[in-house]
Formats: sequence, structure tokens, C-alpha cells
Amino acid sequence: MKIELKNICKSFNKKTNTIDNLSLTIEDGEFVALLGPSGCGKSTTMLMIAGIYKPDSGEIYFEDQLVNDLEPKDRNIGMVFQSYALYPHMTVLDNIAFPLKQQKVPKEERIKRAKQVAEMVQLEHLLDRKPSELSGGQQQRVALARAIVKKPKVLLLDEPMSNLDARLKIEMREEISRIQKELGITTILVTHDQEEAMTMADRIAVMKEGKIIQYSTPMELYKYPKDYFVAQFIGTPPMNFLKGKLSNRRLHLQNMTIELDREFLNFHGGEADVNVGIRPHDLKLGNSGDILFKGTVNMVEPIGHSQIVNVKICNEQVRFFVEPNTKMEYGREIEISADISAIHLFDAVTGRNLKNVHESQRQVKEYSFHSQE
Repeated sequence: MKIELKNICKSFNKKTNTIDNLSLTIEDGEFVALLGPSGCGKSTTMLMIAGIYKPDSGEIYFEDQLVNDLEPKDRNIGMVFQSYALYPHMTVLDNIAFPLKQQKVPKEERIKRAKQVAEMVQLEHLLDRKPSELSGGQQQRVALARAIVKKPKVLLLDEPMSNLDARLKIEMREEISRIQKELGITTILVTHDQEEAMTMADRIAVMKEGKIIQYSTPMELYKYPKDYFVAQFIGTPPMNFLKGKLSNRRLHLQNMTIELDREFLNFHGGEADVNVGIRPHDLKLGNSGDILFKGTVNMVEPIGHSQIVNVKICNEQVRFFVEPNTKMEYGREIEISADISAIHLFDAVTGRNLKNVHESQRQVKEYSFHSQE
């Protein structure tokens, strides 16, 4: 089912809008994540799609049907909450089948469908247990099965993995993604965890203060962040930032002056203070890059397949990766470098990315969620 939000506003007080003139289109069968910090409005947006909240203004469409005044029970949605919200006195089978009982589906049919869905989420051997006898991951699977047993057109996931440990999160990301693709169901995930959004969603709406800052594929957000907020929110470890100044097409950074090609820069002369962004993966040990930095090793974090090295350059902390067998000692002075093509320039006042990105470079724009099938 295609979902479209047009110029949605929602306020819980007279002073500020929680959601401020938000527009968003989610295609049929697409997996979209609403990503942002606490208080950005992502859960409020989902609850308006669910019908639990009504927008103060604007329109919500399911396909061509305006649903602003449609009750939640009539929207054909399934929802998985952060708390799972399972009935403690019911078995797994009864929890899964409960929505069908509310729909007055005959008992034989609802048990059959509940068992089919339980098998899909690998719970067929736990049907007689109560929620208290299940692990967190198993409870989450029950909540997921209960949401999809009634064959909804839309699946809403409200921070469903926030109570799971790291390993279970990975397992459930894979499980939810598999089921979503298998069913072809339009799915919306609310999360503050950018790793969840990046690994699961076809497109991500990055939100801040009730607005969508950028709505793109995960790779496009990573490679071509629209502004400083998106750049620092997307990526693990996050993007490094150094203070610099633009003067016409010259970048003054640390003790360097770097000439920038006219095509590199979406900047029309004059001067501007900038934050120079460089991804940790784009920095390398040694002086083989176009831009050279000298700094002191401040911390080394072994993560198995590599090491994250924290280097102090003047008063800024910069992270980059080295091979696991590279010897990095605290206090050691080193050189690191990056190619000019890898840097981003963000206006220090507006946050806007001043790097000029040609459409021919943005091959990730051709990505479609249908290509994953």
C-alpha cells in the first residue's frame, strides 16, 4: 500500500509544532525508517499514520483514500511496540491469534493462520508457553507474528529492538527484513539507531525538530549528506570535523591552503567559516593523500578486524581505521592523509553542504527497493 503525507502539522501546545509541515511518500512494498534523536517527532508521525493521533492540518492518504478521520481498527495496519504489549495470561498461540479473534474469524481458521505465522517467525515449538517463559527475542517474535497474522497492508515498528542485546538485535534485524521482503508489506520503522535504519530500510527519513531534513537511500545519506546534522548523525564511527575557512575557491585548513576546483564547490565566492567533514574510512596512515595532517595518538580501540585510532590534531579529535596488526602507541606522533575528493564542506552557520555533487556521480540515486527482490 502506498502512503502519502501532505503538509502535516501536529502540536501538543500553542507555542511549537511537534510536526511542522511534513510531507512524505512511501511506495507500495517499501521499507522506510524514520530516524532521528529523541523528540524529533518520528513516533508522533507514526502514530498519526496509525490513526492514534490526528493531524491538526494536512492530509494522510492510503493509496487514494484520505484516512485522516479513519479509526485505527479500520486502517488495516499491524503494529509492533517497544514494550511488545503481550497478554501475560495467554499462551504464545493465543497471543498471536488474538487479533483474528477480535475480527471474529472462526476458531479453526485463526488457529491455522496463527500456526502458519508462528512457523514463519520460528516459534512453532513455543506455542504453549506464556510470555514470562520466553526470552526478549522470543517475545519480540510473538509481537511481530501477532502484527502480521491479520495480513495488514501496513506494518508499523516503533523502536521494536531497543530492549534487545546486541546479538539479538542483529538476528531480529535479519528476521524482520526477511519477513518484510517475503510478504512485500509496506513497512515503517521508527528508530534512533542509525545502524538499524541503514541495514534494514530501503529509504530513510532523517528527522529533526518535526521536519524531514533528508529523505534518501542509506548509501546516498552516507555519501552525500545534505547538511551537517545528517553528516554527523549517519555513520559509525561518526564523521570527523575540522574547522576551516573558505575564501573564494581556497580552503584554509590547519596550516594548509588548498585550491579547490570550480566543479568541486557549490559556493559563489566571498568568505565562509566551514566544518570540514572526513569519514574515518577515508583517512589513511601516512602521507599518500592530497591533504596531510600531523597529530598525536590519543586512544586505540581494537575491534577485531581493525583498530579505531583516535588522533588529536591541534584541538580536534579525529578517528580513522588501521589494520589490526598495526602498532599504535599512546602519545606517538603520526601523519594521516585524505584525498580532496573525500572531504565535505559544511557552512558553519547554515550547516548546508557546500560540496557540489553532479547527478552523474550520484549513481546510488538509481537504487530502488525493488532491486532487492
